[in-house]
Amino acid sequence: MRFKLILAFVEDSRTDSVLDAAREAGATGATVINHARGEGLNKKSTFFGLTLEVQKDVLLFVVEEHLSRHILEKISEVGEFDQESGQGIAVQIDVEDAVGVAHQVEKLSEVVGNEL
Repeated sequence: MRFKLILAFVEDSRTDSVLDAAREAGATGATVINHARGEGLNKKSTFFGLTLEVQKDVLLFVVEEHLSRHILEKISEVGEFDQESGQGIAVQIDVEDAVGVAHQVEKLSEVVGNEL
């Protein structure tokens, strides 16, 4: 079985809804890294010398490759990434090898078998 790693940078207020949507789309779990910062196309505005920033969370999903695009699209939809600049981004990359996922392979084999 082959896997993809989805990295999603999400506004912290949307983390739970993105996690729920990813699980409904086929993700079997995630790792959340809180309090990340980022800078996009437009630099954040300041107010009396203080930068106004929204905290981001980094979500990492190791997902089965046949489910990855659907999960990625759901994450983008719920996170509203394409609605407005600065809402977040998500990317997927190939995973060459993974350990610690053996307990998921049996469940994923059934799901992927039904999808194909």
